[in-house]
Amino acid sequence: MDVLILFKALILGVVEGLTEFLPISSTGHLILVGDLLDFNNPRGQLFEIVIQSGAILAVIWEYRVRIASVLRGLGRERVANRLVLNLGIAFLPLAILGLLFKKVIENHLFKPVPVALAFIIGAFFILWAERRKHTVRVQTVDEMTPLDALKMGLAQAAALIPGTSRSGATIIGGLFFGLSRTAATEFSFFLAIPTLLAATVYSLYKERALLSFDDVGMWAVGFIAAFASAFLCVRWLLRYISSHDFTPFAWYRIAFGIAVLVTWQLDLVTWSVS
Repeated sequence: MDVLILFKALILGVVEGLTEFLPISSTGHLILVGDLLDFNNPRGQLFEIVIQSGAILAVIWEYRVRIASVLRGLGRERVANRLVLNLGIAFLPLAILGLLFKKVIENHLFKPVPVALAFIIGAFFILWAERRKHTVRVQTVDEMTPLDALKMGLAQAAALIPGTSRSGATIIGGLFFGLSRTAATEFSFFLAIPTLLAATVYSLYKERALLSFDDVGMWAVGFIAAFASAFLCVRWLLRYISSHDFTPFAWYRIAFGIAVLVTWQLDLVTWSVS
């Protein structure tokens, strides 16, 4: 295995893990970093999707006790049944819209400049959410209704636009819908499990012709890097939200998006643009 490919896999794995659960768009970062590393070909794009499984495993491990409790209580306990039902409802909008519009979105929006614009626009939604009066109606994930779950699912569907951020859309959407910061964040984590697993399995099946035993080393490096960095990020974010808001992430998104647009306009970086 080429050492350079392993190095690219390591970088992309760390980027995936650090950005998947923050409101700054992992897909957007992977597109931009992949462009810089010249790794946005079909093989690289499949790699970027599949290493999400490393980030998923980090969430599963962090919430292993809660997940085990839900699985044991499924069919017998009201709280467990409600959480699974809510996750199923929230999963559907993105799944349906993704199947309908995935190809169009990939052909037109999976490029650095559209991603940069989505970074900036998404930042203003975060600033708006943080500056408005936040009335908390739902304190914990267990208090969520199916309607709350549907609203969160519709918010997550906005993340089909690369650069929007799946976690950002659900967490900030949750704040608009009356969820506490903790409830919105934890439900976003739980919702990531079926969402990212489904995306990984679907991509593996659809692009199975690209799978090669020669890429095992690359995949292993990316998976481990994504797991380790995501685990640290999830632990940090849970502590962070107890006493901070998401405003710094908004300013980061604006600065990052402007940097991409400026480097593109001045030809300082040769970004791929449709």
